Amino acid sequence: MLSVVNDDGTTANGFLIDEIVREGARRMLAAALEAEVNAYIVELTDERDETGRRLVVRNGYHQPRQVTTAAGAVEVKAPRVNDKRVDDATGERKRFSSKILLPWCRKSPKVSEVLPLLYLHGLSSGDFVPALEQFLGSAAGLSPATVTRLTQQWQADHAAFMDRDLAEVDYVYMWADGIHLNVRLEEAKACVLVLIGVRADGSKELVALQDGYRESGESWADLLRDCAHRGMRAPVLAVGDGALGFWKALAEVFPDTREQRCWVHKTANVLDALPKSAQPGAKKAIQDIYNAEDRDRAEAAIKTFVQLYGAKFPKAVKKITDDQAELLAFYAFPAEHGIHLRTTNPIESTFATVRLRTKVTRGAGSRTAALAMVFKLVESAQARWRAVNAPHLVALVRAGARFERGRLVERPEQLAA
Repeated sequence: MLSVVNDDGTTANGFLIDEIVREGARRMLAAALEAEVNAYIVELTDERDETGRRLVVRNGYHQPRQVTTAAGAVEVKAPRVNDKRVDDATGERKRFSSKILLPWCRKSPKVSEVLPLLYLHGLSSGDFVPALEQFLGSAAGLSPATVTRLTQQWQADHAAFMDRDLAEVDYVYMWADGIHLNVRLEEAKACVLVLIGVRADGSKELVALQDGYRESGESWADLLRDCAHRGMRAPVLAVGDGALGFWKALAEVFPDTREQRCWVHKTANVLDALPKSAQPGAKKAIQDIYNAEDRDRAEAAIKTFVQLYGAKFPKAVKKITDDQAELLAFYAFPAEHGIHLRTTNPIESTFATVRLRTKVTRGAGSRTAALAMVFKLVESAQARWRAVNAPHLVALVRAGARFERGRLVERPEQLAA
């Protein structure tokens, strides 16, 4: 029943609109629990004892309990079932278990997800009660200890993620980068090694995340070997910056994977080798290379860049000419995918947000906790990642289809013939 409304639109329990929402949630939850129990009993109507009495019947209600939901705190009075059946294997009484309201549930899974995200986004665990009590209508399940338990669960989730089977997943494209964050890893020069892949349906997915050294070939090799050991196929194309460690490891573990250098990193490296007065023009000349319509025009743009800057700034020009094949590899793939494949932006854009969160939290107390925190942030961001353009072409790339000037010229069936 709703409370009396004051002149200012408030009630004894807050604002009327909030009370209406909570009351509606309470009634809907009660109806759902009743329907669930009734369906369970009807399904087992024919279960009877030797005297013909039904073994599964209603048995009143459990004691009321308050559950914190996204709609606020609602009081729940769950129906109770008397199930007299005996499990033949264990000899114990069978028991009805609600799929809607789990035993001892005091808050919805959605609220459980929100609490660690608020912590990661900079809200101190000690601030949960004053910040959310009024909004949710209850302080139940909002203690700092709740967050502590959840952070332990993050670590278990990250460990399970890094141990999952990759044999059933096919990553056609992959981005790799070593990201330095303001989190408490064991060594000052340590970073987070990140792999993000594109599945055959065009969707992006976090592949792996662990600590290591960005320039260390052994750290990258350990990560790639672990992925291969868990069944991962060699990607068709890998995208990364010029760090020699990753490419050395890739050649060892997945020698058939083609290499694509990141143009954002390459541009920054080239401009660093030029005086400031020359940088605006050089940046425009570099953009003309990777924005060229096809590989022939891109190679012509490189020749123009060499003519403009080669005499005075040979070291800057050499940074492009030495990696020309790897910088232009994306032209052998669908034109629609080029914007995705020429940079490591999928990693950089995601970790720009992660850096802000880890800066606010000022470290996570331990290496394991830090990695788990970063993993949860990336996992949250992953829900907003969009598929690559023309996702239907990704499967053709895996099948070995050939593309010229960004257009399909051979279909898989033609290759087979």
